[in-house]
Amino acid sequence: MIAHRINGQGEPLLLLNGGMMTMAGWQPIAEPLEASFQVIRCDFRGQLLSPGEPEPSLGAHVRDVLEVLDGLGIERVHVVGASFGAEVGLLLAALHPGRVRSLSAVTAGGKATDELRAAFGEMRRECRKAAETRDGSPVFDMSIPGMYTEAYREARREALAQQRAWFSAFPAIWFQGLDRIVAAVEDFDLTPVLPRIQCPVLVVAAEEDKTFPLEEGRALAAAIPGARLEVVPAVGHGLILEKSERLTEILLGFLGTLRSTS
Repeated sequence: MIAHRINGQGEPLLLLNGGMMTMAGWQPIAEPLEASFQVIRCDFRGQLLSPGEPEPSLGAHVRDVLEVLDGLGIERVHVVGASFGAEVGLLLAALHPGRVRSLSAVTAGGKATDELRAAFGEMRRECRKAAETRDGSPVFDMSIPGMYTEAYREARREALAQQRAWFSAFPAIWFQGLDRIVAAVEDFDLTPVLPRIQCPVLVVAAEEDKTFPLEEGRALAAAIPGARLEVVPAVGHGLILEKSERLTEILLGFLGTLRSTS
């Protein structure tokens, strides 16, 4: 079973990481959610606390998530996913509708564009180099400008410098895992299965997202029957860290409407 943790009481709610995240990255959002929900976090296979080289497919990660839920005896769960985790959540909801109570897809899209394929291809090349050289700082350097706004990068300069130092010390297996995670979305296309999603869906798009630009978020919401779209202004792909308080408000508001109608 992949690494996971559980906190809080109430209906189960699963947080699914972005590709370069670990479960600790959810802390600013997980803590307030734990007041009302049983919050489950996990590291995907290939991430920090679940090391290894996962099968390079979204379906393999869906199977891992189901194994975690089955192991915990959880039949149905609210899902909140960011970026890569949102893609896994979308496929989970489409293929296993009875397991997902609701889905919040944050900074996500329905398919890989030409620009995304090129960026992911470059990321994979850098990951393979990092695994050989044992220096992950180039991976960090290429990801940060597209992750956060310039204002956030300036305000968090010291913290980001510390994170860069951590990247330079990660073992080869971490970069091998990230390479395979990125491979799972390098050429993905969920558009054929999106209309099959039956649960309530919230799509949260970041106005300045360079990975999944705003038009991709709009298209994703339009492809899912009844999906609601929320746009957060003046923020990039790293929305869950850059504007965690605003995202928490949006999520609690969405989940609160489901409680009132259940």
